[in-house]
Amino acid sequence: MADTAIDYAAVFQALPGMVALLTPELVYADANEEFLRMSGRTREQVVGRYLFDVFPDNPDDPSASGMRNLAASLHRVVETGERDAMALQRYDVESVEQPGQWEERYWSPVNAPVLGPDGKVVLLIHKVEEVTELIRARERAPGDRDRVMEAELYTRARELQDVNERLREAHAHEREVALALQKAMLPAPNPIGHHRAAVRYQPATDALNVCGDWYDLVDLVGVDRVGIAVGDVVGHGLSAACVMGKLRSALSAASLVADGPAQALDALGLYARSVDGAENTTAVQTCVDWDTHTITYSSAGHLPPALLRGDGSVVFLDGATDPPLGARPEHTPRPEATLDFTDGDTLVLYTDGLIERRDEDIDASLGRLAEALTRHCRSAPELLADALLLDLLHHGRATDDTALVILRL
Repeated sequence: MADTAIDYAAVFQALPGMVALLTPELVYADANEEFLRMSGRTREQVVGRYLFDVFPDNPDDPSASGMRNLAASLHRVVETGERDAMALQRYDVESVEQPGQWEERYWSPVNAPVLGPDGKVVLLIHKVEEVTELIRARERAPGDRDRVMEAELYTRARELQDVNERLREAHAHEREVALALQKAMLPAPNPIGHHRAAVRYQPATDALNVCGDWYDLVDLVGVDRVGIAVGDVVGHGLSAACVMGKLRSALSAASLVADGPAQALDALGLYARSVDGAENTTAVQTCVDWDTHTITYSSAGHLPPALLRGDGSVVFLDGATDPPLGARPEHTPRPEATLDFTDGDTLVLYTDGLIERRDEDIDASLGRLAEALTRHCRSAPELLADALLLDLLHHGRATDDTALVILRL
């Protein structure tokens, strides 16, 4: 059978139901025939114009919220790249025949993204179902029982949408508080002697998925020694940020007096037993000594740091890995290992948000990190940090919070 080219423009116009295409700036790129017919507008009155210039709120109704709700949904789709289904909305429409007269109308919209090759939203599909008659059937009760029940379902969906919106606002507020707390507790990237370091904390785009990761850099006793650590608290939100702050401070203090990274993590493990929410936290502590040109390290269930050699090869520090905090046998010393380094090598510590993917095993994730490090091996720490975030985060967006420390040795 010969291939037949599909006329997608004709398909779009023939779609059942009201469908419009919007740019990320909320300008109409196109609208199908049903959309124009049901809205009472011509193509010239819609295409190329800003959505809310075509369909503003009723200025005579101070309680009108349709425009605000629709704008919030569309902006969420642009920011997240994910579909957003809205429940019942009252959104009055100005009469074309009688300007200044507004018709009470009810709609059930669904907004979905069209992604470009780079993963960014290039268009929005705005599909709308008018449910005005269902609402009127409910108001005329008793009447058509089936129509009334359907109208009740739409009304309950609207109530659920309102609850979801309040939850979304509450989570957004919690995210702001947690990020402010995170910023206050994480140390500023102060210079470490003459050594060049870069640090990054990338919060997750999801309001529920932030603030469990930390990093720490501290000068240790000795002529030229520094301790570097990263960690990840299980859980998210404000409570995780509070636990993170306690554990980061405890590990920072322990590293100053402990005889090496393993002993510092042992002390942290003892402290974590008294902190609710600290169970199964992962962390890795390193000690860089320029006198001996060695890196001593120990890991509590954390992903292995990477050592980028001057020739572009990558070595993972995976020789001293133990279970996370609170998940290992008591009275058993944590393992500790040492690796030599050469001037010009680069040490990279990170949390799982940088590399892990749900559909990928850890070896593949570490392989992507190694490839990115080799690709940018000649970059200074600050540029390397930016390059890793751009290359490894999904379309530059973090689905889990990410901490990253890069030190030029």
